[in-house]
This record gives sequence, C-alpha cells and structure tokens, in this order.
Amino acid sequence: MSNKPNIIDADVHNAIAKPKDLLPFLPKVWHDYWLSAGPGYAGGWYSPLGVMRKDAVPEGGGTPGSDPQHMLKHHFEKYGIDYGILTGSGILGISLNPNPDYGNVVASAYNDWLVETWLKESPVYKGSILINHADPQSAAKEIDRMAKHPDMVQVIMCSGARMLYGQRFYHPIYEAAERNRLPVAVHPGTEGRGIAGAPTPSGYPTTYLEWHNILPINYMAHVNSLVCEGVFEKFPKLKFVAIEGGIAWLPHLMWRMDKNYKGLRDLVPWLKKLPSEYIKEHIRLTTQPIEEPADPVHLNQIFDMIGADNIILFSSDYPHWDFDNPKMALQPIRKELRQKILADNAMELYGLHTKAETSAGKEA
Repeated sequence: MSNKPNIIDADVHNAIAKPKDLLPFLPKVWHDYWLSAGPGYAGGWYSPLGVMRKDAVPEGGGTPGSDPQHMLKHHFEKYGIDYGILTGSGILGISLNPNPDYGNVVASAYNDWLVETWLKESPVYKGSILINHADPQSAAKEIDRMAKHPDMVQVIMCSGARMLYGQRFYHPIYEAAERNRLPVAVHPGTEGRGIAGAPTPSGYPTTYLEWHNILPINYMAHVNSLVCEGVFEKFPKLKFVAIEGGIAWLPHLMWRMDKNYKGLRDLVPWLKKLPSEYIKEHIRLTTQPIEEPADPVHLNQIFDMIGADNIILFSSDYPHWDFDNPKMALQPIRKELRQKILADNAMELYGLHTKAETSAGKEA
C-alpha cells in the first residue's frame, strides 16, 4: 500500500477560539490593546451567509475552525485528507493595522500559539508563518525565527496592501523566504480594510457580492508586479502562492503581459524570459473558489492555456461558507489532472512526499 498522500488541502482556516487564548504568547504591555481591538483592521462588507459554515461549530460550541480535534473528525477524516496547510482566520490582516510594532508582536504571538495549539496536536497539520508585511525587516526576522520549526511550510500575508508586492520594499521578505526554502502565500479578505487601499482602482464596491466578484483584480495586480519588477530574477528559487483568488483570469493576464513585453521590454531589461514563463515557474494557484462555467470543457481549456499540470493546488477553504468538497469540486476537470491537483503539486511545493504518522505509528 502506497504511503503517498492522496489529498493535500492548501487552505484550511484554523481560528483562535477566544481572544484571551493569545495572551500567554503576547507581551503583557500589549494585552489591553489585543483584548480591546483584536487585529485592529476594521471594515468589510456584510454577507447574509456569514463567513463560516454553520455545521462547522465544534461539539462544545465556539468558533468554527477553533478546535483541532473537531477539525480532524469533521474535515480531515471525513474526506480522507492527508495534510492541511493552516492559513489562519481573522488575523491575516495584521499587516493593515496602522501600528507596525503591534503588527509585529501579534504576528509572533500567533505563530507561537499556532505551534503550541495546532502543530503539536497532529502531524497532519502544517503551519504558515504569519508576517507583518508593513515592516519587511522585522518580517524577515520572524521568518528566520519560525522557519526552524519543521512543520512550518510556508510564509503567509494578506493580499490587501498599500503597495504592490513586486516593489523592492518587500524584497527582504522574499530573501528570507528563499533563504529558508519556503514559498510565500497571500490570502484575500482584507482588500479595502485597515490601511490598505480601495479594493478596486475606482473605489469601493457597494455590496459583499460586488467585492467578492472582483477580488481577482488584486491578484492580477500583484502577479503583474512580481514579474515586471524582476522578483523572480532576483530570487530565482522563490514560489508565490495565490490562495483563494480564482484561476480563469490568468490566461488573459499572461497573454497581455507577453504581448506588451515584446514592445516594451526596454522598460524591464532585467527580465530574461517572457512574463508567462515566470508565471508558470513561480506562481501557484489554489482551486477554491474555482470558476464553474456552464460547459466543463471550457474550464479544461483554461487549464490547458495556463499549463495547470504543475501550478494548481487543491484547497477546500474549510470552514468557510463556500467550502469545496474534495470528492466533488474537481469532477469537471479531466481525470489525469485531478491527482496532480489533489496532492502531487502540493507534495512538490511543500515537501510532503509521504503520509504523516499518527502517535500510534500508523499512517494518518
């Protein structure tokens, strides 16, 4: 029997059950601030569905995604998931708090809490190092500190930002990630919140539906910036994971970038390849929320256009309202590609080539 993982979930949201749970890991001088303001990046749009699945509440009550044992039963065991990459919940936008010192200490406290509360609970849990991208030098130190933990498999930051991610302001983050052989991931949900700019070039949407529909434009802007600013020439081993931002926008961006590069390449003399080549080598996308065209053939055509064989990772987005069941979500995708998306591409990215062993010494 093969011990190769069958499913790796690249976006699982673990939550802090109560604000006080972070206090043992947070310097005392910041306790009142945390208990009063939390992450402190207010804003957002109202959704009648809420954010979380109603059936994901732990058996003893509380916030969905806050109980490691309940998540193992309700998600991992139910769907046969071998590993889950924990991406946090309600705290990813700490970079958008106006106080960078506070952002730094909260990110560090969260990372220590993650190790003690989740990573020690089961080997199927793998962590993402939360950073405050508003202070890249401190973020780089935090990456170096936490990368020593073998179950930390990537760096994560919110996709909402004051500057595009290719700009050299952020390069200390990428240097530290590459030095520690970790991919950098971004997650949406903070566009237009805290000290981030408006979520669209023309301002603020009126409803949650409008905001949710248009999130991919921020991902397009960041990917365009990363490539054109030469991040992947400067950091040739870096991988960048765009979580929960959709997929179908990528062919348009690749074609437009390649066409314009041919006429304007003098503006980016550091680029040695077509922009689409950098994207295929360095950018990774997750499936949830995968687009659902009326004709499944169209989705497979888009996958062919972007070379999806090596760049798409499965994600469920558990326990959010638009969660994807791994046994159903990929049915429209041609069969020979499904296993690469379900596990193989994440195995390669995160180095998870064999199933975890439980405390009993059996495969998880």
